[in-house]
Amino acid sequence: MTTSQKKRIEYMCGKGESYAAIAADLGISTNTVKSYCRRNNLCVGCIAPKSDDTCKNCDKPLEHKPKAKKKRFCSDSCRLAWWKAHPEAVNRRAVYNFICTTCGERFEAYGNAHRKYCSRACFGRARRASL
Repeated sequence: MTTSQKKRIEYMCGKGESYAAIAADLGISTNTVKSYCRRNNLCVGCIAPKSDDTCKNCDKPLEHKPKAKKKRFCSDSCRLAWWKAHPEAVNRRAVYNFICTTCGERFEAYGNAHRKYCSRACFGRARRASL
């Protein structure tokens, strides 16, 4: 690789170009560009894989204790913020389907396998009907 190619890689990587675009422009292999960027810490503009040693929410570095479960968040506030922003990532295994005994509507409940009523209003109606 020539010095002019190296300078061109540095310039294009600084602009945020992808490895493939840089390689196509210079007529060299994509892997050559990747290797050069990694060796010279030029991946500021390029897309670099996210490290497992940073917080998933704020990207602060994490400190792991030996023989402890690996941390994913730096604090409780970061954990709560990330889960609030990513509800699709929540693995809800305890979702149960029922039919309300008062109104007959179908409903889902999380965490309680013994529900009878879909709402407090239906519970109140059933309670008043039994008196």
